[in-house]
Amino acid sequence: MSTALDLLAARRDQLEADLGKQEKTIYDVETQYLSAEYCQTGSVLKGFEGFLSSKDTLRKRARAFKAEDRAFSLSSRTSPATFELEQSAAELASDGNTSFLGRGKGTYSQKGVAVKGRR
Repeated sequence: MSTALDLLAARRDQLEADLGKQEKTIYDVETQYLSAEYCQTGSVLKGFEGFLSSKDTLRKRARAFKAEDRAFSLSSRTSPATFELEQSAAELASDGNTSFLGRGKGTYSQKGVAVKGRR
């Protein structure tokens, strides 16, 4: 019975390693797509509205994207993108900045809730 358990553990480790390789490949391809020149005017995920008003200055602008733009990498709990996002959230939380959670300073109105029917 111990050998069967060892075989299953080895198989699990192999599957986890394969999953890690696939997620790294997806992460790299997604980075390449989001950094590409043609992605400046739009993308499959955001839409191509920028293509209609594309200017040369827009095309020459630095290609920066947010971690939240990684729809495919963030769909997995164990991907490198998810790890990076959790790490940055933990750093912000340790600094006392919770605005990324929607509870930061100035997020809510200080006057209270509007009463329905009043004008």
